[in-house]
Amino acid sequence: MAIELKQLIEAAVAARGRAYAKYSNHPVGAAILADDGNIYAGCNVENAAYPLSFCAEANAIGTMMMGQGKAIRHIVIAGPGEHVCTPCGGCRQQIREFAGKAGVPVTIVDRDGTVLLETTTAELLPHSFGPENLS
Repeated sequence: MAIELKQLIEAAVAARGRAYAKYSNHPVGAAILADDGNIYAGCNVENAAYPLSFCAEANAIGTMMMGQGKAIRHIVIAGPGEHVCTPCGGCRQQIREFAGKAGVPVTIVDRDGTVLLETTTAELLPHSFGPENLS
């Protein structure tokens, strides 16, 4: 496993460990390798008023935007169990905004960092809508 992917997995698993998931008991962590070469991580943060919760992927994107990153090169999502925990539909669209139409690698790992699925953003959101559709 490449050092870069290993570091992304470690960051996603560590972020999952910081999740605030007291209502769903479904902690998720995400880590992004951005175009600036840095890794940005986020975790899900729930709220008693469920619609006000934040997904790990969206938090990682926000962290990237607060740093120097402008585009996603690879994203890793760490779920709470041994099942594949792919991004929700809303997060797929948010990831697409910063990953581009061609797509970038997406790696899904379990709670221990074992790779369960390797795919791309283009495969997760085929025929996607993005900035170029607004021209």
